Amino acid sequence: MASGHTLTPAVELVGQPAKRFPNESDAYRKARNALLVEEIELRRHLSRVAAQRRALPPGGEVTRDYRFTGADGEVGLADLFGRHDTLIVYSMMYGPQRKQGCPMCTSQLASWEPEVRHLQQRVAIAVVARSPYPRLAAYGREQGWTDMPLYSDDSGDFTADFVGERDADMPAYTVFSRRDGTLRHFYSAEGGAHLADPGQDPHNAPDMNPLWILLDTTPEGRGTDWYPRLDDAPRRN
Repeated sequence: MASGHTLTPAVELVGQPAKRFPNESDAYRKARNALLVEEIELRRHLSRVAAQRRALPPGGEVTRDYRFTGADGEVGLADLFGRHDTLIVYSMMYGPQRKQGCPMCTSQLASWEPEVRHLQQRVAIAVVARSPYPRLAAYGREQGWTDMPLYSDDSGDFTADFVGERDADMPAYTVFSRRDGTLRHFYSAEGGAHLADPGQDPHNAPDMNPLWILLDTTPEGRGTDWYPRLDDAPRRN
């Protein structure tokens, strides 16, 4: 949201003449307008939160030489930046103890896969997991991921510092910055069961999986106990 602008109150924006859909009732339009006010406020709140995130003070300097294994062999964290000064790292739940990748992580990464080439115009992105690289790469091929950069955290050092325990079976979203040659931790999504509201699964805000955002617009919503299943998801050709 641009600074220095006076925003028209949402209720005034919604009060302007709007398109009505075929055969809708006055009750529907009244309720929909009330919802639209909240949607506008939500959009504005998300913009304020994003600005607050960007304004965070410098995070901790990265002094440890984290090593990963990728398609071209062993690399360090600094190598993952490539030509960029910002790096997004998603830690996927796919350790050696898992028979297959986490369905939730897989669903989210499947939605990101087509965007990788667009993201890489502005930032670097990497997906890290504790499984050995050959196993991780095979899983990526099975899912039809052709652009997603995959890396194994063989030692578990990165996972131990930025995810949880060395063999933590949990996801993590981490952003790093590089300024004047110095690598710093910029941001991590800090969700978890202890932050969830009653009766709600823990999830980040904003939600980074379009699956849930789309379901939120439907009459059924997310449901209370539904999760994506890999055996129900058709493979990409």
